[in-house]
Amino acid sequence: MASIESEMQARLLAQALPFMQKYENKTIVVKYGGHAMGDMALGKAFAEDIALLKQSGINPIVVHGGGPQIGAMLTKMGIESKFEGGLRVTDAKTVEIVEMVLAGSINKEIVALINQTGEWAIGLCGKDGNMVFAEKARKTVTDPDSHIERVLDLGFVGEVVEVDRTLLDLLAKSEMIPVIAPVAPGRDGATYNINADTFAGAIAGALHATRLLFLTDVEGVLDKNKELIKELTVSQAKALIKDGTISGGMIPKVETCIEAIKAGVQGVVILNGKTAHSVLLEIFTEGAGTLIVP
Repeated sequence: MASIESEMQARLLAQALPFMQKYENKTIVVKYGGHAMGDMALGKAFAEDIALLKQSGINPIVVHGGGPQIGAMLTKMGIESKFEGGLRVTDAKTVEIVEMVLAGSINKEIVALINQTGEWAIGLCGKDGNMVFAEKARKTVTDPDSHIERVLDLGFVGEVVEVDRTLLDLLAKSEMIPVIAPVAPGRDGATYNINADTFAGAIAGALHATRLLFLTDVEGVLDKNKELIKELTVSQAKALIKDGTISGGMIPKVETCIEAIKAGVQGVVILNGKTAHSVLLEIFTEGAGTLIVP
């Protein structure tokens, strides 16, 4: 029995070794959030994956969201969530709670899980070391009846305008794993809540990351027969949006992947965060999701 087990372990190591060498000293940004976040067992598996990447000589950076947790806290505080064009309107009172939940409780929960593996994680947000600057997001929607465009006022919802990588480069040298909440200051002194996907894309682009992983609640991009597409170029992805193969909520995800590649990321992966150890499966095997490349 032991010899069969040893043989299996040796085979697994032999399969993983080329991937370990491929990613050594490379930066991998992982966007963590959604459904995987609320599950303690998946959270522990995720922390173990991030720790193992670090132990393999990779530089992992975690960016996280927390939409459901923000919603729950606002309800608890008796603040009604208002949405415009599918986006949460963030007034001054709401942005305080957003920062408290994202940069506070959620961020420290992820940091604690990674630290329990024996690695060193450090919790940050865009404000730390002037890492990220944002400005008020400008969103327009078209009225379906009149076809008139109007600009949405989403309050303190921001877009990234500047990323300074100084702090992240220092942390990479010091063996620390940054865990970053998507909250950033504006030059106007305000605090802005930023979509975690676009925030992760901006960070990964500024670092010219080898990979940006988006952990979602689906396997990846599916073809017309609902089969997983393993790899797409940017032009192929655009064509699949145009012909309706990529539809609904997958469109903004893929568009964010394309933006990240434009910003300088070598490859972006959409994969299922509800599968335990999906990060390891993606990095140390032939891949577990859909890889989008230039």
